[in-house]
Amino acid sequence: MTHAERAELERWIELIYEKALELGLDPFPVHFEVVPAHIIYELGAYALPARFSHWTFGRDYHVQKTMYEYGVSRIYELVFNTNPAQAFLLDVNDMVAHKLVIAHVYGHSDFFKNNIYFEHTDRRMVERARLHAERIRAYEMRYGPLVVEQFLDAVLSIEEHIDPVLPTYGAPPRKQEETDQTPVGDTFEDIFYMVQPKPKPEPKKRKIPEEPQKDLLLFIRDHSRVLEDWQRDIISMIREEMIYFLPQIKTKIINEGWASYWHEKILENLPLTPDEHVQFRRLHSAVIQPGSRLSLNPYYVGYKILRDIERRWNGEIDPNEEETDWMGFRIERPVGQGMQKLFEVRTIECDQTFLHKYLTEKLVRELDLYTYRVEERNGELVWVVDETDWRKVRNTLVDSLTNFGVPVLTVEDGDWEHRGELYIKHHYDGKPLDMQRTTRCLRYLVKLWGRPVHLETVVDDKRTLISCDGNSITQRDV
Repeated sequence: MTHAERAELERWIELIYEKALELGLDPFPVHFEVVPAHIIYELGAYALPARFSHWTFGRDYHVQKTMYEYGVSRIYELVFNTNPAQAFLLDVNDMVAHKLVIAHVYGHSDFFKNNIYFEHTDRRMVERARLHAERIRAYEMRYGPLVVEQFLDAVLSIEEHIDPVLPTYGAPPRKQEETDQTPVGDTFEDIFYMVQPKPKPEPKKRKIPEEPQKDLLLFIRDHSRVLEDWQRDIISMIREEMIYFLPQIKTKIINEGWASYWHEKILENLPLTPDEHVQFRRLHSAVIQPGSRLSLNPYYVGYKILRDIERRWNGEIDPNEEETDWMGFRIERPVGQGMQKLFEVRTIECDQTFLHKYLTEKLVRELDLYTYRVEERNGELVWVVDETDWRKVRNTLVDSLTNFGVPVLTVEDGDWEHRGELYIKHHYDGKPLDMQRTTRCLRYLVKLWGRPVHLETVVDDKRTLISCDGNSITQRDV
């Protein structure tokens, strides 16, 4: 990029920022860098700048880069949820593409700053990730790269099984009865108690955990008898980074829809030439094109729902269209509240609530949404439409996002049958586990726990216990 081109880009960044503020957005300040494609795809694969190295990130990098080189897909921008936000622009983009991407980035940054699911995220995670990488490199120097990589394989296999409401740092606090024997009573009782020998409390049999625990990573970190301090430290780092990523996973559709809505609105209000406007429209159409029957394009679905919300709350209703809320009750909406409603939705919704409340019958038809199943016909497997009822389609889509698409597991017993073995329960919701991945994860869990691991689930409509001792996998009805 020449000096003149860089000056022009900086001028447009400032103009777009001012326009975003004028239209009502409230983003973090954004630091932009223009980088080549291989940097964009490396950042996309690692998910954070300067993150620790692992072979899975290298695999994802080569997949994304190959798809880019063959024209299958292209990453136009990356923006990280920090304050100030950090964004990266692709150097081969022309100025119109840069303008669209910059406006898109400011939409994301506004969402990061104002959506309640991001309220407690660490805005300095880029710096923390760099410190994590330095610590992991130090462990590689001390214990060997292969040892650390194999341990990371095990931890990353269960990284999604966290509970973000539990503390990020340190071990869970002990209960009051374990830490304090202070008596209750008046002053004289306290003096009498102090001069008497304190009775030793009766040992209490405790079940670990006392209540089922969803945070598998935290439980293993705090209760495994075979982990060394450096291994517990790595688990803490992986868990901390996963907590940072979780709001982005939970809001992918609404977040991309919000950024797409605003890059369109901002560019419509910029002084573009007719040719630039045609190019902008072509780029915008490419961003929000429909997905396939097997995968939704989050940009497309999120954008269409937000535009529909704006239309409905502005009173732009077809006379033959009955206006109802998300529970199906007929309502009368105030006219001219579209933008106010959009900012409310941006603030309080995640993908599940967003789709459940605002994916209407009209939208299901417009987006051509159905549920599908695989059926054998003439010796071949083909996809056929399974369900067309709009409520069932909506509910199926919402249900697929439960626990951000990950099976719900809880640790039920860390000393099962008094043998120190780990008992985990899968809360079956009609979707069976991927058994290939399950057996691989069970073997990793045995390495982390140091003893056999048992998983209760449902297989072929029967409650089943899958057990692993590190080598063999057994299965029996329970």
